[in-house]
Amino acid sequence: LKNPSATDAEGKFKQINGGTEVDVGADELHENNTSRRTMNRPVKGKTPRRPAPRKPLSNNQKDPVGVYCRVRPLSLEDQECCIEVISSTTIQLHPPDGIKANRNGEYKETQYSFKKVFGLKTSQMELFEDVAKPLVDDLIHCKNGLLFTYGVTGSGKTYTMTGSPGQGGLLPRSLDMIFNSIGPYQAKRYVFKTDDKNGMEIQSQVDALLERQKRESQQNLKTPSSKQRMDPEFADMIHPEEACKAEGVDEDSSYSVFVSYIEIYNNYIYDLLEEAPYDPIKPKWNGGGTPLRNTEFIPPQSKILREDQNHNMYVAGCTELEVKSTEEAFEVFWRGQKKRRIANTQLNRESSRSHSVFIIKLAQAPLDADGDNVLQDKNQVNVSQLCLVDLAGSERTSRTRAEGSRLREAGNINQSLMTLRTCIEVLRENQMCGTNKMVPYRDSKVTHLFKNYFDGEGKVRMIVCVNPKGDDYEETMLVMRFAEMTQEVEVARPVDRPICGFTAGRRQRNQAFKEELTRRLEERGGPVNGDHLSVIRTLLQSFPPLPPSDLTDASDDQTLPKLIEVLENRHRIRQMISEQYNKAANVLKSMLQETDGNLIAKENFIQEQRGKIGEKDRLIVTHKTEIDRLEKKCKTLEYKIDILQKTTNLYEEDKRSLQHELESREQKLHREQSDKRRMEARMQGMVSDTKLKWEKECERRVAAKQLEMQNKLWVKDEKLKQLKAIVTESKAERPDRPDRPERPEKPERPAREKDRAPQRSVSPAPVPTAPPVRPRHRRSRSAGGDRWVDHKPASNLELDTVMQPNIPNSIKVSGPSEKALSKCDKYLLTHQEIASDGEIETKLIKGEVFKTRGGGQAVQFTDIETLKQESPTAPSRKRRSSGNGPAQQEERNEGNWTDVETRCSMALEMRAGSSMGPGYEHHGMQKRRKP
Repeated sequence: LKNPSATDAEGKFKQINGGTEVDVGADELHENNTSRRTMNRPVKGKTPRRPAPRKPLSNNQKDPVGVYCRVRPLSLEDQECCIEVISSTTIQLHPPDGIKANRNGEYKETQYSFKKVFGLKTSQMELFEDVAKPLVDDLIHCKNGLLFTYGVTGSGKTYTMTGSPGQGGLLPRSLDMIFNSIGPYQAKRYVFKTDDKNGMEIQSQVDALLERQKRESQQNLKTPSSKQRMDPEFADMIHPEEACKAEGVDEDSSYSVFVSYIEIYNNYIYDLLEEAPYDPIKPKWNGGGTPLRNTEFIPPQSKILREDQNHNMYVAGCTELEVKSTEEAFEVFWRGQKKRRIANTQLNRESSRSHSVFIIKLAQAPLDADGDNVLQDKNQVNVSQLCLVDLAGSERTSRTRAEGSRLREAGNINQSLMTLRTCIEVLRENQMCGTNKMVPYRDSKVTHLFKNYFDGEGKVRMIVCVNPKGDDYEETMLVMRFAEMTQEVEVARPVDRPICGFTAGRRQRNQAFKEELTRRLEERGGPVNGDHLSVIRTLLQSFPPLPPSDLTDASDDQTLPKLIEVLENRHRIRQMISEQYNKAANVLKSMLQETDGNLIAKENFIQEQRGKIGEKDRLIVTHKTEIDRLEKKCKTLEYKIDILQKTTNLYEEDKRSLQHELESREQKLHREQSDKRRMEARMQGMVSDTKLKWEKECERRVAAKQLEMQNKLWVKDEKLKQLKAIVTESKAERPDRPDRPERPEKPERPAREKDRAPQRSVSPAPVPTAPPVRPRHRRSRSAGGDRWVDHKPASNLELDTVMQPNIPNSIKVSGPSEKALSKCDKYLLTHQEIASDGEIETKLIKGEVFKTRGGGQAVQFTDIETLKQESPTAPSRKRRSSGNGPAQQEERNEGNWTDVETRCSMALEMRAGSSMGPGYEHHGMQKRRKP
């Protein structure tokens, strides 16, 4: 029996040379194939030189960068939304309230188109099917890919890339699809081995075995095993019904997956999978348990970018781990994710402070002619990689209120994103305008690392994550403009890698050969068919040989007796053998019966043991289920502990920053209080100086005013004396006038006139002032009418009149009060004075209360009401008719003289504005009549 694959291979690898078969190896076949491809080329006699680096063939076909948009749901239902999904490829931006209008005074609504738009209800599976699945399929078929998320902070980039329990993101789904597709065709660990120059080497099975034993013997290196149980957190991320696999996987190749995880923080590259170094000479802790350094761990060293022989950029010294399952790959990712730098800002509780890059590298090589081992040819190894990039979000420091290190991080993040935008703009200009400007890839580590993808080394796809809340409108509009520009950049389509010339189906034929060989070997346990003839032949040889039985003569008496004797001997031997056979058969039968009994007893015992084993198995299954549940619970609790630890660290950092801010504010408050005390002392000194100055000024002005008023009163007294003398002289010059009878005494006034004091109110006269500044808003009058300030000076007299001013909703005061004015809208001043006829006249001066610019109140008088009472017994001042007699004329003249004198004195007194004093008492008395 021959190996079918080997047979077919021999048909390929044998050449007939004069009827003789000559075996040809795989290396010679490769050389023959190469010679066939180059047989038509002219051969030149030159010294062969070192072959150039193997680069893919140039391809003129280009594809635009695939840009997708994903809109995350609002965190609060009452938030204002500024994004509307119009169709599966278009969204529209609405400016929220408070945004400035354009030059025409209109609010412009803009629309942006993408390759596809994923709305609020889009699941992670739908996003993976349209965006990441084609890139994973290209990865398996030896093509590179780049996928990155872009957007403002808090727009859902990390959730889109990583996901959450129950909703796995693009990264875990990509890993699951890769291992579902190449799972049965993976090479053993360490068959593929990476070198330090971004290349891949192939080791033999023996070297790989030694490498595995060496790694397993090292206790300090903790490489995760593919035989570990599935992580409960990852098990919940992807449901079994959502698993998918690629089509058209080459079964005649062997695969191996390598992963690496880096972050770009402050424009420096750090390896997240690098083990923390330990320095035994300089320990991190002293004998007292106190750290010797500021940080708990030795800070990691940054990495540098280099270019390999194929002019591809790679991170030198980066850790690349070989993984054999989805769980192992995601465990490596989660180990690096815990080291990634995140922080709490005003806009996002867990904001990424660095750009993270998860690189999946797939190495594949064809199997040899037998389909059993990997072909030991380094040139036949194809290495493809898929980069999943989670860019940190752009942010404005005015909104995040970042300070210190957070401000520096935000500046570096925005600078790297601006460099990416500049590179895209230059690429777009070069392609559309035909220019050849240099693209500034080296200005940032992000663009420098992925420059090969924009030069045509693989597909490039971008997911624009947006937050529809109105507060992010301006940042979202800038992101949309960048995405619209990125769609216009075209990237060269990657070419298919050349395949080897071996026969397809080698793995299946080798597997079939091994199965058939195993079946035949299992059947070789029984006797072969030819053994029965050899046993019969041996048995016949043990009998005595037969003599010759030819009769030549009738008188021959010896032949037949000899024959009879030999046959009898044979018969005896046969009977003896039969007896021995029967005895042996009986013995064997008894032994078989005994053996059967033993077998039955053992079978019964085995059944009993199997029952016990079944019970033990059920118990073990129960315990395994309980262990799985407890492990899952333990993992969940560890995850929660990690989250709580991160939250605690964030809160402690916030606490320290707030304490620092509180101390600075307390110091500022102490300084302000000391400044305030100094200012108060200074102002008190100024107030006391100003008060003393104005007191002196007021005393001087009052003295001057008193002197002026005394002079005026003296002048008025002199004028009254002169007027009195004139009246007296005119009366003396009329001798024909008979003596006037004495006037009857004036009847007494009622009690109200006797009780009235001959004094004026000391209330000041209303002085017209400039109208105060009216405030923009007046007090509402819908609450039940205006309130009045009823100002009645204490010097006013109480008159027993029927008509009295009565204001129900008023505040009564005896002097101006700022507190009362602040509560009311109207002002009423009650003023009393003596009229020209000697009666008390009450004036109600009304006004409106306004607030001034300085915070006080001002009153503007608008109306005056006069209340006056008259005595019916008082002499009438009306002009009498001319038909009266001389007595009446004399009485009228006397009354005129009296009225003129009284009116003049009173008018002069009131016009002077002074209080009723000696002048009034002197001029207002009843004049004694001359005899």
